[in-house]
Amino acid sequence: MAVEINIEVDAEEVLQALQQLDEAVLRHVRQQLERWAMEVREYAKTLAPTRTGYLRSTIYAKVQEWTAEIGAEASYAIFVEFGTRYMQARPYLYPAVQEFLPTLEQIILEALERAKAEACLP
Repeated sequence: MAVEINIEVDAEEVLQALQQLDEAVLRHVRQQLERWAMEVREYAKTLAPTRTGYLRSTIYAKVQEWTAEIGAEASYAIFVEFGTRYMQARPYLYPAVQEFLPTLEQIILEALERAKAEACLP
């Protein structure tokens, strides 16, 4: 005795659903990553030492695709963050990232769930 199961799949429909999922994932993850990066930037600004306020004003957050970049454009920013042999380090970027790092995985997982739900809806 044999049982035969025949399954027909509309490849175009599957490809369309996968494309929708891909776009939704990228959009949702990027939105969450942007929000996360802005929170890190704002916290780094509160941690940055201030004499004139220039260093604080140059702290930025950029998100491109799956990458978040948080930094400072002041020419001396690296010396403040890591110190020199003449000056003790006064980190502000690294502690800010470390503070918000535990939440990063959770917000990405939430974004993936939203994207999955959006792609599966008709």
